[in-house]
Amino acid sequence: MICATSTRSAGQPAQPATRDRVAAVHPAQVGGEPVSAPVDELDARLIALFAAEPRIGVLECSRRLRVARGTVQARLDKLLARGVIRGFGPEIDPAAVGFTVTAFVTLQIRQSGGHDPVAAHLATIPEVLEAYTITGSGDLLCRIVARSNADLQRVIDHVVAYQGIERASTQIALAEQIRYRVLPLVTTAATGTRPPE
Repeated sequence: MICATSTRSAGQPAQPATRDRVAAVHPAQVGGEPVSAPVDELDARLIALFAAEPRIGVLECSRRLRVARGTVQARLDKLLARGVIRGFGPEIDPAAVGFTVTAFVTLQIRQSGGHDPVAAHLATIPEVLEAYTITGSGDLLCRIVARSNADLQRVIDHVVAYQGIERASTQIALAEQIRYRVLPLVTTAATGTRPPE
């Protein structure tokens, strides 16, 4: 298991990261917001290893990377404190749990109400997986899932039932061409070069 806490001395129990501890690990972090900072090659290798084998322990990770266990733990703590690593939970495939239809919905909203109330409404709908404020002809872009095309209509009806939404435009995804990924970005950030194609 990965210890998602601040650094600790041997024999002492793990302590949650407090504002002071986070500031000690990464003083450039202000107000709880992560500040962009470069990752180096060891960070990239560490992230790649945990991405490939999320259940690997810190000790085994240190053995494979040929660095001290304390180095791995300190790097993990810093990556967590900076927001580079958001968590270690399982990656769920919506289709595997029955939500086989994926769609992208562009919403136009009433400008007088703002985005936050609409986002709060969207957060109450389990099938809305992500929502982003965007530029262009729409105001919000949502990724939603449904059990079928008929179920998609039910989800969209629930989305647009909110009075702050004026119009919705939906595109159904036919096939996933590139799965969500960030490891190529980490490699690029660490080395300053693009990964081999």
